[in-house]
Amino acid sequence: MKVDAIVAEIGSTTTVVSAFRLGDTPCFLGQGISPSPQHSLVAPHGDAYRDVSPHVHPADVTVALRQALDDLARNLGTDDLEWTVMMAASSAAGGLSMSVHGLVYDMTAKAAKEAALNAGGVVKLVTAGDITPHDVILLKRIRPKMVLLAGGVDYGEKDTAIRNARIIADLNLGAPVLYAGNIAARPEIAEVFESEGVEVRFSDNVYPHVDELVVEPARKVIQDIFEDHIVTAPGMDRIRTMVKGTIMPTPGAVMEACKMLWPVMGDLCAVDVGGATTDVHSVAKGSPEIQAILESPEPLAKRTVEGDLGVYINAPNVLELVKDRAEADLGFDPVSILKDLQAIPEDARSRELAAYLTQAACRTAFSRHVGRIKYLYGPQGRLTLAIGKDLSSVRTIIGTGGPLTCL
Repeated sequence: MKVDAIVAEIGSTTTVVSAFRLGDTPCFLGQGISPSPQHSLVAPHGDAYRDVSPHVHPADVTVALRQALDDLARNLGTDDLEWTVMMAASSAAGGLSMSVHGLVYDMTAKAAKEAALNAGGVVKLVTAGDITPHDVILLKRIRPKMVLLAGGVDYGEKDTAIRNARIIADLNLGAPVLYAGNIAARPEIAEVFESEGVEVRFSDNVYPHVDELVVEPARKVIQDIFEDHIVTAPGMDRIRTMVKGTIMPTPGAVMEACKMLWPVMGDLCAVDVGGATTDVHSVAKGSPEIQAILESPEPLAKRTVEGDLGVYINAPNVLELVKDRAEADLGFDPVSILKDLQAIPEDARSRELAAYLTQAACRTAFSRHVGRIKYLYGPQGRLTLAIGKDLSSVRTIIGTGGPLTCL
């Protein structure tokens, strides 16, 4: 059986492949799933897919891809699956872990963080102002795969970014650096990193003027760097030869899909539930009334990552949020099921618990993503301000991720 396209999502918990027939009206044909390498030591089987070598170590991401393709073939009722094109996104090997460094938290640091998150980065550390000795300890501990350095509006303060560049260069983290700050500091920033042999790239300032966020140029460069360095996941180099185009960070791919849908569907959200994290993406202008009282600018496209909300690795965290009512809602003790929870639930109660935790993760993630109304009181009475992302005009919510697409 030959299909037009296979789309693979190589995740940290599960690997999912979906088959499509293309044309004027694309048609979804079926899906296959497998635990990702760190959750499966099962050797691949069969010789149906010559592109995926059967002689690989179980930690290799091609193991999970091969098993997911086998599962897809079974679901489609064929033992001879072929495809015209394969596309892929990945959050394997921990995804794109990043550190972000700006000048003022609510300005350049926040703008840089938005660029990193919208590109699909997993932001492990955000600093504002001078990088402190404690920040250095944290950087050494997390060892980000990419560093995003910003700071200062164009032709404004630049000394802080240059000092931070020297500190980062001296750490020898082995990670590429993207500078997206004050353009007046670029020559000195380039000299600092190049003298230490650190790979550095440049994009437009994420905060070129006060109250102006420009995250798109930095987002594109971040995804380019991710593509160049994705081979750090075992076996990903072979998968790169199989796919058409780039392998995007999975969160970045979800954001791109939302942005493509927005001109047609209007303001929308997507919630992506995984085994370790729950991401909320929104592409929304919001209402004019809220825009008029925003305390600080918000990007059209916004992503938040809840690193404590997942339905496999972080399932205990989610259960803790609903522990007072979980047993009554489910009709059984969830703790006993949680002890033997699998990456892919195999029995009815495990699936019911995963679905229940998914709902709780979604509710919590949305409550953290959405903005709020704030009241200030002064001599002229009460002043109403809006803080954060306005979702009041959203009419479409899209669910994605293993728990929402496979349960």
